[in-house]
Amino acid sequence: MKTTRISMKYLALTSTAIVLAAATGYAQAQAFRCPRVGGDLIYALESKVPGLDQHTSNAGATRNVALNIYESLVTRDETMNPVLELAETMTVSPDGKTYTFKLRQGIQFHNGKTMTSADVIASFDRYKRVGVDRSILDPVDKWATPDANTFVITLKEARPLFIEALSSFTVPIVIVPAENAQAPAQQLPVVGTGPFKLEEFRADSFVKLRRFDGYKPDTRHNQMTGYAGNKRACVDTVTFRMMTEPAARTAALEVGEIHAVEDVPAASQKRLRENKAIKLARLETFWMNVAYPNFSNPPTDNPKVRQAMLAAMDFEEIMEAAHEGQYKLNPGFQFPGQQYYTEAGKELLNQKNRAKAKQLLQEAGYKGEKIELLTNRDFPVMYNTSLVMAEQLKAAGMNAELVVLDWPAALQRSQKQTTGWNVFYTGWITVIALGGPQTLRQMAEPNPVYMPKDNKVDPSYMAAFNEINTAPTLQARQAAFAKAQRIAIEQVMAIPFGVAPKTQAVRANVEGYKAYYTPRLSNVWLTN
Repeated sequence: MKTTRISMKYLALTSTAIVLAAATGYAQAQAFRCPRVGGDLIYALESKVPGLDQHTSNAGATRNVALNIYESLVTRDETMNPVLELAETMTVSPDGKTYTFKLRQGIQFHNGKTMTSADVIASFDRYKRVGVDRSILDPVDKWATPDANTFVITLKEARPLFIEALSSFTVPIVIVPAENAQAPAQQLPVVGTGPFKLEEFRADSFVKLRRFDGYKPDTRHNQMTGYAGNKRACVDTVTFRMMTEPAARTAALEVGEIHAVEDVPAASQKRLRENKAIKLARLETFWMNVAYPNFSNPPTDNPKVRQAMLAAMDFEEIMEAAHEGQYKLNPGFQFPGQQYYTEAGKELLNQKNRAKAKQLLQEAGYKGEKIELLTNRDFPVMYNTSLVMAEQLKAAGMNAELVVLDWPAALQRSQKQTTGWNVFYTGWITVIALGGPQTLRQMAEPNPVYMPKDNKVDPSYMAAFNEINTAPTLQARQAAFAKAQRIAIEQVMAIPFGVAPKTQAVRANVEGYKAYYTPRLSNVWLTN
């Protein structure tokens, strides 16, 4: 099947105007149609959903639901290449500074309104104001809407990787009705253009979606690809149940109470694999186990204290406890085989050097101040990581103490407060899969995750990060990535413990489901 794809070759072009339109696929290939329509598909999530404002939440639980509701101008295909979604075509000017998007026609929002460029510009205005990854838009000089079907972005200078950044789906620039775009952060009405619309959301319990009968599939494709393509809602409704207890999720799947689970614990996989009523699907490199210290709250505002923490830790012991043996250590912020993979700074990871940690603490003038490890039990991976890390820090002379909240509350504290925590635990999924600068953006201005004082990032890191985005050659961008990664590890901006697979599962009567970075429930149907 030929997919709609924006060739990565265009990213280096600055002198020739090009038009990128969708391909229709091989003539002999058959476009997707739902083999069966109807039913309520029940999908169990492993954590609570903190909200559905996709502009302002980087929580995976938000994305799991929201990417079935919202769509963007450009997104990524099955192999992580940029691909047009709500855009019909994209033209780049000869100087590489102006991007002109023609919109697909007849696209409706869930409230029945037809999408125009007024909605697109309002969505971009909101994202520039409150979006988590709003630094994506820093290179933009202006945007305009010459007519109802056209949206034009003009950059201050040519950026080879601008569309790679714009197509990020970690916190995507989803298009919402213009009348909703003034909503404050976390208060966006849940109205998108996707194949499913929101029917009901009960905090800490479930989210129910219903097929949007006004949805217009993208027939330029024969199948769904990544988050784009020919998407169709085959089931009447999808109910996302928040089931944070792994054993309860597994038991519910086995007895047929639910149809699918986001995560199958390693201890249950053999038993489920032998159950003919259940199908397992596995992604080998899914989750990077990450923690990051708070730079604004003592004692982790002291770089030597952070470096002492890094020196003290045994990553293998941590990953074994967190992932039950299913893991690989990974010396950096990319997976092996990715374009920007580098081992820069590897010698500072998994040091297991308690003597060095104690020496650094002495140099830091550490006097036993409390180090608060902000964690949660919703994700056993994060909780077990914090438990083992706490013991390792204590063994090196640090006064480590767990602060255990539910996942939404812990995430909120890490994003909004500079006190009440010193280390936060999370998992990087899509930011790693997207590759390159999309990963390191987590630590760059204007919204770095590790809370530097006054929100100002180390100038040398920002210089390297900016070079990744502006250097004209891939070789130069790769060198800049290696430099930025080394600085991030030396300063302990984030701690990459290792990577782990993800095993998802569905009942045998669920067809069309493919394991991916979030549950894609278009083109999925129930046989009975």
